[in-house]
Amino acid sequence: MANFAYTILYVRDVPATIAFYENAFGFQRKFIAPGNDYGELLTGDTTLSFAQTELAKTNIPEGFTESDPAARPFAFEIGFTVENVEEAFQKALDAGATLVSKPKTKPWGQVVSYVRDLNGFLVEICTAMD
Repeated sequence: MANFAYTILYVRDVPATIAFYENAFGFQRKFIAPGNDYGELLTGDTTLSFAQTELAKTNIPEGFTESDPAARPFAFEIGFTVENVEEAFQKALDAGATLVSKPKTKPWGQVVSYVRDLNGFLVEICTAMD
């Protein structure tokens, strides 16, 4: 069986993105590469990583669709579980996230909210499911 080790999001500014996630969600920086083109955050069992779009283009020569905060988000989200969704949601907004959906309780009891990060990626902030 494979292990889900990390997710890499392609961004224009790795240090700014790392700083956003540190401030918005309290994650700890694992490292930023000397050229500032790659970085990782400690987020629990799975590492959240960021690669500069120019670096990513060297790995994907046919190209890819870049995230754009002014466009609709991709059909993809990263999700973070927290004890207090309202507090974490507000902290993310204060750190520069864009509001998508305020916290609401789903029929199955989970509290869920959505923001977009500085790059336009969709982030779910929710309570854990038991």
